[in-house]
Amino acid sequence: MSTGTIVYLADLLRYHLKAIGSPFRSLPSGRIAVLVVAMLRHDLRLLDRAGGSGVPESTLRRWRDEMIGLLAARAPRLDRALRTIAKRGGEVVLIDGTLIPTQRRTGAENRPNYSGKHHRHGLHFLALTDERGKLIWIFAARPGRTHDATAARHDKIVEHLKTAGLGALADLGFLGVDKPENPDDLDIVTGFKATRARKLTPGQKQANRVLAAGRVPVEHGFANLKAWRVLTKLRTDPGRATALLRALLVLTNFKVNR
Repeated sequence: MSTGTIVYLADLLRYHLKAIGSPFRSLPSGRIAVLVVAMLRHDLRLLDRAGGSGVPESTLRRWRDEMIGLLAARAPRLDRALRTIAKRGGEVVLIDGTLIPTQRRTGAENRPNYSGKHHRHGLHFLALTDERGKLIWIFAARPGRTHDATAARHDKIVEHLKTAGLGALADLGFLGVDKPENPDDLDIVTGFKATRARKLTPGQKQANRVLAAGRVPVEHGFANLKAWRVLTKLRTDPGRATALLRALLVLTNFKVNR
């Protein structure tokens, strides 16, 4: 990671400690920032990291969770992010869903987290990027079996887009989310889907190719996010996964934009 990223995190922690009137930590803010970034970037185990830094495992966990909370709080609000894109002349955003693998859970929590599409356990996330692939928002975590369209309806994505005056490009997983009275007034464009009884025309196939090319940047956005190895297989409490993803969104955008 760049020196700028470490300085950014150290300053964020210093301001927080000053605000809460707790100026003392057993290590300097810069050193704490390095430890936290190392855990997130390389998925280092707390126990291993504690042994090498001379800090108890519980202290490292507290520092990590504290930093994740500070970063997640700096993630832009969805409505503000969409308005910013509209003000600068943007017309569309890109939307897609992804599965972040998790450890297999026991009991009643096991089945909902199993994704039949990916054949593994995980948490489902929807994300929005701008037309260049910069992540602008990550929605709350849901069980891995959640369908993209179901999550999009629950998060009222169409309403948010209408309020901001934007459209969205999406894959066929979002087919049927947007159902305007006039088919030409779609806010979420998903392309055409072939069925056994209805084959696609050459024009529809060409439209799908154009749409797929326009959606390429969203895959780049996910690739930048998943470069954080802590997402290789989440071992954190699913209830904290949303904050973790939003914290990584802030760090990813800071790193990419430098």
